[in-house]
Amino acid sequence: MPFRKILFLFIIAVKVFAQADSTVSEYMDIYVIDSYITPETPNKCVLSFSTSDSCTAKLVVMDKDTFDVSTKFSDTHKFEIELNKLRLDSALIKYRIIATNIKGNKTVSEPYEVELPKDIVIKPEDDTALLSICLGGIVYSIPSPTYVNMNGNNYLSLSKEIPLFSFFSGGYNYPKGYISVEYAHIFESQKKNFLRAGCKRIIQIPVVKYISPGITLFTDFLGYNGLGAELSAGLFQFQNTFTLYVRYRYNFQPKSYGLSFHEFSIGLYSSFFSLNF
Repeated sequence: MPFRKILFLFIIAVKVFAQADSTVSEYMDIYVIDSYITPETPNKCVLSFSTSDSCTAKLVVMDKDTFDVSTKFSDTHKFEIELNKLRLDSALIKYRIIATNIKGNKTVSEPYEVELPKDIVIKPEDDTALLSICLGGIVYSIPSPTYVNMNGNNYLSLSKEIPLFSFFSGGYNYPKGYISVEYAHIFESQKKNFLRAGCKRIIQIPVVKYISPGITLFTDFLGYNGLGAELSAGLFQFQNTFTLYVRYRYNFQPKSYGLSFHEFSIGLYSSFFSLNF
């Protein structure tokens, strides 16, 4: 092959690789250096990171709030904020970094997280926040109205479920599951009072907030004990804390027949008052 053709192919190859390298370089590498909670009060979340190219940077926390980290182009970045200025709903602070280079190309990092020390109590920033928490507690204490069909008869029931332990992994707003206790009173029924304990799985899906299959153990304290299989759907969220849900549950005794009953209920779910893991 003539030398000129070899030289021509070599120049083309160099240009192709240069273009490929240029395309790759549009995206930056993000290296988190420090991510921790300061032990002294007021407790702060501190984050420092570097990027492979000079850029501006923003921080998205819990998929809710966005903060400016670097407004001028730099490859080293540091950010800190007091915890009571973050809207937290779990013991894990989850965040993403958005870096924008001089050409305007954005790089979004993988999700990172920093765990909240168990001895830290987040205090509201002002009286308004404290009032919101108090009002939230009042709203959360409202019992769930329930329609019960038992032995061919229809009854009204009021119940209240309290998530005791919530387990977070990869989700920002909802845990992957939780363990709860529940008390219910059925009006005008021979079997009136029930105590339950159960475990629920939360699966986030489009259209609605989540679906949640679960199983519970129940007792009426008078020898009527059994299992409940349920499915609930989270319809919408408000105050970034509560989710309105609808639920169907089938209750039965594994070794007995004719003692099963159905429940249809509507209520509020929140992991705010549970122990989060």
